[in-house]
Amino acid sequence: MSNTQNSRLERTRTDLGDFLRRRRESLSPLDVGLPPGRRRRTPGLRREEVAALAGVGLSWYTWLEQGRDITVSVAFLDNVSRVLKLDETERRHLFVLAHHRPPAINGRSWCVLPPLVRRLIDDLVLRPCYVLNLRWDVIGWNRAADRLFGFEARDRAERNMLWMLFSDESLSARIVEWPLQAPQILASFRRDYAQAADDEDMIGLVTALEQRSPAFRDLWRRHDAHGRCQGRRGFLIDGIGAVAFDHSTFLIDEEKHLRLVTYAALAGEAASERFEGLLHPPVRSSSPEAAMGSLTAPAPLAEQTTSPPKAD
Repeated sequence: MSNTQNSRLERTRTDLGDFLRRRRESLSPLDVGLPPGRRRRTPGLRREEVAALAGVGLSWYTWLEQGRDITVSVAFLDNVSRVLKLDETERRHLFVLAHHRPPAINGRSWCVLPPLVRRLIDDLVLRPCYVLNLRWDVIGWNRAADRLFGFEARDRAERNMLWMLFSDESLSARIVEWPLQAPQILASFRRDYAQAADDEDMIGLVTALEQRSPAFRDLWRRHDAHGRCQGRRGFLIDGIGAVAFDHSTFLIDEEKHLRLVTYAALAGEAASERFEGLLHPPVRSSSPEAAMGSLTAPAPLAEQTTSPPKAD
């Protein structure tokens, strides 16, 4: 091992010990259900208390906190995380410092759109985009996306991308080559489902769709695996015809599982220009005041705060 690698490992072990010590000292016996006992010479919990509550050897915990060159198991780190009341971010940090693969963040569906993301999608006037949580609830969108998917006209409980695509044939019929697109979309959702397979809302969504859509039920039971759902997708738009879009998904908050899905009509295509003209029509007046008014951004659309239907 090189001197550089040795130095890095030494620094990491020092950081690990300091992290554990600070977290231990930040907790009182009452925080973990222990009696306060006699007056303590040092703040926080004692090492032997952490080891006992975690069900690990005192020597091993002491060596870990001292930055000794030892290797501990995932179960050891999980137990210590529980006793020290680490949140998900701190738990992942502990695993990184201990040179273990960071644990997956527990899946949950966040339903609040961050204000800065709201501003971002409103600024993308010509780019249909919306924000999904882990369950694929659409919690925010811009007017260009509303033009493609009709979010505003739907009940709040039905603003879920998976529900919309597989329960609304009028929407899926407007997607060019839907039979080819559907398996890729569903395989992408399955990866998210696997992160929260015990979540009642996720299970309810899948159960409701199996009852509602034979096509969904058939595809779901195939367990097909595909790459991330991105690339090119076409939509049939009234008065224009087929419009092709490049689309991609961007992670905007890993812990809250929020993703921004963005579409961009292909440049230089007549159909693309016509679609964008619907979103940002040309200025018709020669008046400077009128021209400035026509460029004013529309008010933002409402955000999604509720979940789509569950199975009865």
